Amino acid sequence: MTQSIKEQGIEELGGNASVLVRQRRDHAELDRLMRLYESGGGSGEERHKTFKAIVQLTFSHAFAEETVLWPALRRLAPDGDELTAKVENEHQQINDLVTEMERIGPDDPRHDELAAETFALIRQDIRDEEDLLLPRLQESLDTARLRRLGTTWETVRRTAPTHPHPVVPRRPPGNAVLGIPLSAVDRVRDLLPTGVRVLRGWTLTATGACVGLVWLVARVLRRGR
Repeated sequence: MTQSIKEQGIEELGGNASVLVRQRRDHAELDRLMRLYESGGGSGEERHKTFKAIVQLTFSHAFAEETVLWPALRRLAPDGDELTAKVENEHQQINDLVTEMERIGPDDPRHDELAAETFALIRQDIRDEEDLLLPRLQESLDTARLRRLGTTWETVRRTAPTHPHPVVPRRPPGNAVLGIPLSAVDRVRDLLPTGVRVLRGWTLTATGACVGLVWLVARVLRRGR
């Protein structure tokens, strides 16, 4: 079996455009941000800003994986469904923890405790991806296809939701359909000053409006067939 992508050079992974290199680059940035948050340095506002960056990168990265990479792995590898189910479960646990953290706010005494639990899951998820899932993709795809997949993955990641959403399923087509309008909601939230909490009622209303819009479009499309 191909060795962990963590232990390989950029050219071995297909060059900078390869999805393997792009994934590893995001993983390294997540690790840097988590260590910065855990150091406890800086003002409260700076720590809030760091945590916000962790959340944005975690969820856009995971959404791109679930939309682009894991469907490809399920097609290519006999055990792809088993492998992707494991990381999808990790993603769901991270989703639930961050949802709770956003609900209670950064000043709640439980926030750092939940952050530690979340970071442990993110690190486990990174290990599983770099040691198990991504090497299986590397075995199945040549350099040109890894680069094309990287371009698609990057496009999705840049337009993906950046916060947890309980209504979004982990697999296509549901995640892709709901992700588009929810991404717009998240981009508005991300423009708010660091440390400003979004009212839960507003978030639920916006999410509900997105779900309703998708349902309406689906009905129109079915009638047009």
